[in-house]
Amino acid sequence: MDPAPPPTRIRLAGRAVNGLVARAPVLWPLLRGPMRRFWDRAAPDWGRGGARSSAAYLAPLGAALLHVAEPERALELGTGLGDGALLIAREFPQARVRGVDLSEEMIRRATDRVGLDPEGRIAFRVADAAALPYEDASFDLVAQLNVPPFFAEFARVLRPGGHAAIAASHGPATPFYTPEPVLRRGLRRVGMEVTAVGSAGRGTFLVARLDHGAH
Repeated sequence: MDPAPPPTRIRLAGRAVNGLVARAPVLWPLLRGPMRRFWDRAAPDWGRGGARSSAAYLAPLGAALLHVAEPERALELGTGLGDGALLIAREFPQARVRGVDLSEEMIRRATDRVGLDPEGRIAFRVADAAALPYEDASFDLVAQLNVPPFFAEFARVLRPGGHAAIAASHGPATPFYTPEPVLRRGLRRVGMEVTAVGSAGRGTFLVARLDHGAH
């Protein structure tokens, strides 16, 4: 089941936050606390009925992954209950996948879903997408579904030649949706070239590659 697009008030609030992050990331520290509290409150009921694990909901991220070479290490930002990270792990069975989220409760639930993973192929941790706890050039793929874009930070943790996959489950009706022109400008500023754009189901996606001369 694909969850219905969110109410207008939620969409407008999300769009306002997203616009600030995309155009003025310096303001994010003012929003981080309220956003963490919002997602902690949402976590107990998030994903109820399996809608956010559905093929329809994940379709734009899945379509974006078709334009990416198999990574050794992949990271999903704003992973929530880990559905996107688990999709990446299924699509790229040799990759080590990490998922981060601002909400401690979301990460607790995501970790419970993975259970015992002795090889450590999939792991989750609490982290701010604007200040990731990883070294430069740590990943071949950084993906995000329905999350504001922190351009400089995902470019920092990508290896030269690595890809970013940015997807929105409901296209422009997604609360945390960034219009394509804004994405293109932000990516260009951090040395990334758009390599694919498209749609899948109700959603949209964009894929970009970090220039080999970066870092």
